[in-house]
Amino acid sequence: MDTIITATAPVRTCDCGGWTDTWFARRGSVFHIAVNPGVRVVLRSRPGEAPGGGSIRLHAENYGDHYTFTPGARPWGRHPLLEAAIESVGVPPGMRADVRVGSTVPPGASTGTSAAVCVALVGALRTWAGLGLEPDLVAAAAHRVEVDLLQQQSGLQDQLAAAHGGVNYIEIRNYPSAIVHALDVPAAAWSALERQLLLVYLGRTHSSSAIHEEVIRGLSGDRTGNHPALGALREAAGAARDAVVAGDLRRLGLAMRANTEAQRLLHPALVGVDARRVIAIAKEHDALGWKVNGAGGEGGSLAVLCRADAGARDDLETAIRAVSPGYAIIPTTIARRGLEVSVRDAVPEGA
Repeated sequence: MDTIITATAPVRTCDCGGWTDTWFARRGSVFHIAVNPGVRVVLRSRPGEAPGGGSIRLHAENYGDHYTFTPGARPWGRHPLLEAAIESVGVPPGMRADVRVGSTVPPGASTGTSAAVCVALVGALRTWAGLGLEPDLVAAAAHRVEVDLLQQQSGLQDQLAAAHGGVNYIEIRNYPSAIVHALDVPAAAWSALERQLLLVYLGRTHSSSAIHEEVIRGLSGDRTGNHPALGALREAAGAARDAVVAGDLRRLGLAMRANTEAQRLLHPALVGVDARRVIAIAKEHDALGWKVNGAGGEGGSLAVLCRADAGARDDLETAIRAVSPGYAIIPTTIARRGLEVSVRDAVPEGA
């Protein structure tokens, strides 16, 4: 009988300390909040026609793309991340599958969506293969897909957010080793975060690879990891952690602002034109804080922490949408759990 494996994983926002979870920073501190809706992978397995390793029919739903991939084929095809994730785990002998991958968050929103896709897909494949799903193990496996198989730059935090969920503080004492501390957020602060924290999509996918490579070249030339901006980013992560544990959202807003200024110190273009427009609106509405999500640059998204008083969120959302029809507020809730996988027998087709 066919088997259906469903895997979900959250994305992340408000990631103070990003850029320090990398090989060129050498050590780091990151605070982030994992949020839903994230990504969803549905794998339907069935016996193959031949006894050897089977093929995968891929459905990249956000792109309307459907095609067959056979592990081991080179060069990578239309979706290298999906293909490399499949190859990293493999297909059980004599089996084949249909794999559907989709996300509510737009691709390129700077919320770690690609890492969440990889974590969910690796989780589904490992379940299919009868392998373990420990969060740190799955996060490390997904990180290796991007760094080793695809030869891409990738920090550690996005995979850890997707695998663990929750509100976390991550210590990187010696890259790539990381310790995830799940923060004990007071119930009132948790509820306030869900009411007051906005995820603002800036209307276009994140695209700043040239700027990022320029920043990386500059940081990788420093063997100490002591660039002033990296120090400020680490401090912002610690300040965000302390603020949330204390239930003090005003202090969290200050940490978010400090982090965005540290990103600007790394390179002015990391705080893009659209981000500056939304930040100006946030200031006009006395928002508590704002944070350019991810590495920064043009496009992507912004985390904005609005005031607690009645109507403050609605007024801010209305003002943001009025600036550009492309700007959108993505509804989110804090993800209490990370990667989740379920398995069930499929109803036979035609039954």
